[in-house]
Amino acid sequence: MKLQLIRNAALWLEYGGTSFLIDPMLGEKGAYPPIINTENDLRNPLVGLPGEVGQWLKPDAVIVTHLHNDHWDEAAVSLLDKEIPVICQPEDEGRIAAQGFLKMIPAGVEENFGHTLLFRTGGRHGTGEIGSMMGPVSGFVLKAPGEPVLYIAGDTIWCEEVREALEQHNPEVVVVNAGGARFVSGDPIIMTGRDVAEVCRHAPEAKVIAVHMEAINHCLLTREELDKERKANGFGDRVLIPADGEAISLSQ
Repeated sequence: MKLQLIRNAALWLEYGGTSFLIDPMLGEKGAYPPIINTENDLRNPLVGLPGEVGQWLKPDAVIVTHLHNDHWDEAAVSLLDKEIPVICQPEDEGRIAAQGFLKMIPAGVEENFGHTLLFRTGGRHGTGEIGSMMGPVSGFVLKAPGEPVLYIAGDTIWCEEVREALEQHNPEVVVVNAGGARFVSGDPIIMTGRDVAEVCRHAPEAKVIAVHMEAINHCLLTREELDKERKANGFGDRVLIPADGEAISLSQ
């Protein structure tokens, strides 16, 4: 398994003989306005891509966990070949198809793609009224012969759905969106350092890869701050915090 953090939650994954592009946000630095009702007015994304965009435009398939702009942006819609299969939650099939994509795979509980078996998992994109307004989100567990079991949690806080995914699938690698994104009021809408610690406690044998940091204006948890929390909680090198463009190779 080779996993490259492109930027934010966008990942390039080589797994089971298949290349997956996950949650692509491919626009140029500052292409989009700031997230509304947040503490600053910085335009998004805050940083540029860590290389030429063309290198990520020919995956075997795209996985989209949900349709917020920082996971599926105008640039991705414009640049990607409309014949590339798109794996998504059923709620998003119609909108993506309306954007011209021809090979939709609205994932049920369990789907096959090539040698990879995918399981769609749930999550909570915040709490209370804000969480409801953020809409449905999904994560995905991937399994393939000779590969570590991989759980991509998606935009979620620590919650019962995440705990159930960890218990059911016993992943060896967990990718968490850990920027602590929040609005001016209300609780965080993706994982904080405390949430990452809960993942580590409930998956004591897994490597945890923290992404979705320092790229969107309402993601307030920095890599440096998470690194301090990682060390304070005694998780050491179990929690990996890649830089944009960094690739991580892991075996079973």
